[in-house]
Formats: sequence, C-alpha cells, structure tokens
Amino acid sequence: MPNSLINETSPYLLQHANNPVNWYAWNDATLSKAKEENKMLIISIGYAACHWCHVMEHESFENEEVASVMNENFICIKVDREERPDVDQVYMNAAYLINGNGGWPLNALAMPDGKPFFAGTYYPKENWIKLLEYFAAIYKTEPQKLEEQAENVSKGIRDIEHLPMNKNPVSFSENDLNKMFFLFQKRIDSEHGGTKGGMKFPMPSIWEFLLQYHYFSKNEEALNAVEITLNNMANAGIYDQVGGGFSRYATDVKWHVPHFEKMLYDNGQLVSLYSHAFQVTANPLYKKVVYETLKFVNRELTSPEGGFYSSLDADSEGEEGKYYVWSQKEIKEILKEDAGFYLDYFGITEQGNWEKNKNIPDASFSKKNFAVNEQITQKLVSLNEKLFEEREKRIRPATDDKILTSWNSLMTKGFIDAYQAFGDESFLNSAKRNIDFLLKNMFSDNNSLFRNYKNGKATIHGFLDDYAFFITALIEYYQASFDESYLQKAKAITEYVNTHFFDKDSGMFLYTDDQHSSLIARKMEVTDNVIPSSNSEMAKSLYFLSQYFDDKDYEEISMQLVKNVSDDLMKNLGYYSNWAQAMLLQVYPTTEIAIVGKDWKEKLVQFQKNYLPNAFYSGGENEGTLPLLENKLAEGRTMIYVCKNKSCNLPVENVAHALTQI
Repeated sequence: MPNSLINETSPYLLQHANNPVNWYAWNDATLSKAKEENKMLIISIGYAACHWCHVMEHESFENEEVASVMNENFICIKVDREERPDVDQVYMNAAYLINGNGGWPLNALAMPDGKPFFAGTYYPKENWIKLLEYFAAIYKTEPQKLEEQAENVSKGIRDIEHLPMNKNPVSFSENDLNKMFFLFQKRIDSEHGGTKGGMKFPMPSIWEFLLQYHYFSKNEEALNAVEITLNNMANAGIYDQVGGGFSRYATDVKWHVPHFEKMLYDNGQLVSLYSHAFQVTANPLYKKVVYETLKFVNRELTSPEGGFYSSLDADSEGEEGKYYVWSQKEIKEILKEDAGFYLDYFGITEQGNWEKNKNIPDASFSKKNFAVNEQITQKLVSLNEKLFEEREKRIRPATDDKILTSWNSLMTKGFIDAYQAFGDESFLNSAKRNIDFLLKNMFSDNNSLFRNYKNGKATIHGFLDDYAFFITALIEYYQASFDESYLQKAKAITEYVNTHFFDKDSGMFLYTDDQHSSLIARKMEVTDNVIPSSNSEMAKSLYFLSQYFDDKDYEEISMQLVKNVSDDLMKNLGYYSNWAQAMLLQVYPTTEIAIVGKDWKEKLVQFQKNYLPNAFYSGGENEGTLPLLENKLAEGRTMIYVCKNKSCNLPVENVAHALTQI
C-alpha cells in the first residue's frame, strides 16, 4: 500500500510513495499529528536528482526492518528541498551546528514541536537503525535531555545569519574593489579555472562579478581568470559535449568527471555568463555553448505550457552517468571513418578516460593540440549529432518536472541575456512565453507569488528567492522589449515584498512571507552560493527600480542591505559575489540609456550587443509613463539619450555616437 506521499506532486516525494516507511509531507496536519501522538519527528530532506538520496532509500527506506523502527517511534516526514528551501535551511543549520557539516540526504531528528536535537546526512542501514533505537530509548526514559538539546540547537539556528542593522557610515571606492579582487585572486585556480579545491562548482556569480570588475578597472588578470574558467568548463566533461548543457559540479580539479545531474538554475546562470563573456571577447566557443545549452533546455527541460522543469537525474538504470558515457568501441561503430578524429579530439581510449571502458568526451583530454577553427567546429557539431541520435535510444535519466518560480526566473534571464548578446528573436520569445506562464500560474491578484507548479496546480507560497529573481526577470524583459507592463508588475511585486518580507529592525529581508511562516525560526538568506542569495538580488533590483521610478526609499533600502554585509563582503568575495555586483552600482554611477521613437527596437538591438554592465535601458515608440522618458519624444525621429547622475548628454540618433558618450 502506498503511503500518504502518493497524493503529492513533487517527483522526489513520489519516489518514496511506495516505501514501507509511513511517510508524510511537511504540513500543519503532520505536525499536529506528532504533537497529538507525542512522537518525535524524522525530517528526511533530499531532491529528485540526488544520487546518495537514492542510495539511502534503497538501503534503508525500502527495508521493512528499518521501516518498522521508524514507524513505531517517529512521525516520518519527507521534504523536497527544492520545493521547501525554508525547511531545508532550518535543519541544514542544525546539521552544521551539531556536526560541523551538511549535505543531502539530510536527516534530522526533532521533538514533536519541530525543534531538532540531532541532524546528519547519509547513514548506512545498520548505523541508521542503531541511531534511531538510541534516541528512541532516551526519549522514553529521559526526554528532558532531548528537550534541553533541542532548545539549545533552536536558539543557535535563530542566531545564524540574522544580521543586525549596520548604523555606521559606510562608503565604497575603487580601491575597495581592488583589495577585494587581490584577496580573492589567491583562491583562483590559474591553470584549470574556477576556485582551488578538490571539487569544482561553476559559481557563475563570481565570474559575472569579475567580468564587471574588469569592465571598470581594466584589470586584465580578472578577465583572464574568467576566460580560463569558461574555456576549461566548455571543453571538459562537466559540459555535455554531445547534447549541450552543464552538470552541477565536477568531482575533480580538471572539470573532467561531473556529478551528472543537470540543474536548471546552473544552466540559466551559465547561459547569462557565457553570453556576457561573448560580448566582451567575441569568442565563438562561448556562442556555441550558449546555443547548445539553450537547445538542450528547449528540448529536455521545457514544458508544453512554457514552464521550465527543474533537473535531470544523475542516474539511469540505477547507475550514475550511464546515459552520458561511451566505450571506444561504440564510437568507432557509430562514427566509422570519422571515429579516429573524434577519439583524438576528446581523449577517448580503449581502457576509458574515466572508469573501465567508460569515456567522458572531454577536449582537455585531447591527444593532439588541435587548432580549432570554423571547419573543425562544424565537423564536431555534425559528429556529436550522430552520437546524440544513438544516445537517444538509451534509457534517459528521470526528469524532475516540477516548475519553480525562482529557477524559472534565472533561466528566463539566461534567454534574455542570450537575446541581447546575439539578437536571436527566438530567445526573447522563449523568455516572454515563460514569464507569461509564471504570471498566469504563479501570480496572484494581491501581487503575491507561488513557488511551485505541477499537474496544473501551484500549492506552496513563494519564498524570497522566488520574488527576487522574478522581479529581476521582469526588469530584464522590460529592458529587451520596452513593454512597460512588465516593469510595472516588477514594482507591484516589490511592494508586496517590502510589506511581507522586510525586517525594519535589521534592514534585511526575511526568507519567508509573514503570512505563511510556521517554522521554529524565520531565517535570512545572506551568503551567495551556487545560487545568489535572495537579499543580494533584492539589493540589485531595488537599485534599478529606484532609478526607473525615481524612488529614494528603494535606493536607501538597497544601500542599507549592502552596508549590512560590508565587513564580510570585503573579506570574502567568494561568498558575496552577487553582493559585490550590488556594491559596484554604488561605486560607479549607472548609465541610463533612453531610446524613444519608432525605430527604437533596431537601435536597442545594436546597443545591447555591447557589454555595458552598469547601463539600464528604457524607451519605446512613445514616452510611456516613466519619469525617465518625460519630454524625450521627438516627432518623426528616434533619439538616443545617454544620462548619468540625472544629467543627460545631447540626444543623438546614431548608436555608435551614443556609445562614445558612455
């Protein structure tokens, strides 16, 4: 008999619906049941593409003996961390407080009221049983010990990342940016790109900041770090050379062996990054990566309605990476006379460049130093298409087909940034389709958002990252389309955020809506990681909205947000790279580019092929309602206005002339 998860929509929860463990979803009814029965909680958190989550399920959660111990002593709750990052955040903090480390699967034990007294990650079956029996015995004989531990851990959770308001005067300068870069430079892997360490995560926000920093400082070492990183990633195994798109991270320093799951949020951000890098360098490799990745997203992660799915699993047929790897024999049979070139180019060997007889196509493993030109690039594309056709006959990794507002917004921004870099109208059409899908299915009349969508339903109220990244996507879409209705939506949603998420005492935003928060702590999301923090994203969006709507309150909130993290920002760029981008807006005055008249689109497309990270665009065929555009229409002409610090140059009609004004 299935357990109650059979009624959920999350693919991860549904994976556990037929376990003998009597799983429940996280909701008020489940928590009330624990209190009524005076049972401890097991809160087990993971996600659909998580390899070790699957392992623990097979070893423990599908086992009758383990299930018996769990069901007898606990109310067992399964949580999809991608649907409920608020729950994940609280219990991950518990794991760090108790063990000094975290990860997924995350397994927390808590009192009936949800206060955790223990948390860890993966446990083999025998260890898991011993752990549960140990705490079950204490709960029966000395429950006060667990209550005391739970109180202490809960207090620690409330104290983590809860920033006070910085009331000291703070100002930033070019010198501060130089110091930040030189301090961070020690962490950059100058040979393989990325940051030093045994595993490599893409961390797009870091390289976005270094691109911006190079634009202002002309520091060639910063640009060099970006190019080394992007070149190595694009050529190595973390990038799917056959089908396009990036895996979540590499397990080695050379980006060769990926953890094969493909996440929407990585690919959205990396499309933006490679598009911006192309604007700076005109490297055709970057254009190839963008086009192939967006083709992958359209093909494998796009719903018929225009939403984007969350991820592809690392495993297929119970084996990690099986879908993506090749034997030398397979490639010889498929590519025939062209096989020798392909084997040399991608370092394919008989013994395997990964595991026995298993090869990951990786140009950095090439046996020859190929001079890559248009002819070779086209040949590679053609050969990879043949391999892709053959790969399609294999059993595909599972798709996590839930749709999340925040991740969709990051992907939509990727499409918009690609449109601006390459002028391909299909990219803008995909972005509009997705934004309209989100407005139809995730947006409520009171300007609030839902987080998730599956099977025609949105069921979870949005968190700060859903709002922050969707606001950014709306602003970006306005800048590419000059459809003012999207910018007005961004402002309306921002007003909702200010009302229901803003903490006046600290000058920060809390992660949960004050109308929909029942956890033991309302947390703040502060540090930037593989996804930038929602507070840093709000700091950027508020600044741009303050300029569009001439709103000093928005600007002051944005500046206070950055001020609150200024000490940590200066010391640790790696975890504050999106904050650093918000800081740049304070150091260098933004440039307003207004284009008004019937030929606005043609001129806008020419403009946006250039890399102008501190510019923001407004305009259209007429003046609309924005204060910035007032009195800027000249009958029968399309004029370009370049303005800084509320002062405009003389209007011009030629884009090249306007660029010299910048």
